[in-house]
Amino acid sequence: MPPQKKEIVFLGNSITEGGEWQELVPGKHVLNRGISGDVTYGVLARLDEIVGSKPSKVFIMIGINDLKRGIPIDVILHNYSKIVGYIGEKSPRSKVYIQSVLPINTYMLGESYKKITPDLIRELNRKLEHLAKEKHLTYLDVQSVFVNEQGLMKKENTLDGIHLRSAAYILWVKYLRDVHAL
Repeated sequence: MPPQKKEIVFLGNSITEGGEWQELVPGKHVLNRGISGDVTYGVLARLDEIVGSKPSKVFIMIGINDLKRGIPIDVILHNYSKIVGYIGEKSPRSKVYIQSVLPINTYMLGESYKKITPDLIRELNRKLEHLAKEKHLTYLDVQSVFVNEQGLMKKENTLDGIHLRSAAYILWVKYLRDVHAL
C-alpha cells in the first residue's frame, strides 16, 4: 500500500497479522505489518519500510517467536531497544507503543511451543514495561485483556493456545480505545 498521511502501523508476527485492522479501526489508515513467524531480528531488518511513511503511530508486539526459538530475554530486549531507537531516529514524530506479549494456554499448545512458559512471558512483559518507561514510551498491557486467573490465555479467545480468534481482536481494539491509544 502506498504511504498515507497519519497512518497507523501494527507491527509484529502472526498474532498481529491475524487482525483485520482496517475493519477494526474504521475511518483511519491502518497498515498491518505482522508477518507469521517473525522475531525481533526480522522486525529490525524491515524497519526502513515501516518508518519510510512517517506513521503517526506504531503499535509493536513481537517476542513470542523469539521465546519459541530460545532467544534469551536480554537479547529480545536489546533488539526492542534498537527497534524503538531506530523508529525514534528516522520518524521522530511517530508515537511508539510497546504492547505486552500475549499469554499462552499451555494446555492447547502444540509441541513446538513447549519452550514458552507463562513465567517467561511475564518476565519479558515486566522488562518490556521497564524498557518503555526508560525510553519514555507508552506500554500497553494488552495481555491483561486475555489472561485468566491461572495466568493463561482464556480458551474462548484462542484457536490453538497462542493465536487469537477473530472476535478476540475486537477486545484488543476496545482496550486500545479505552486507554486512548486509538
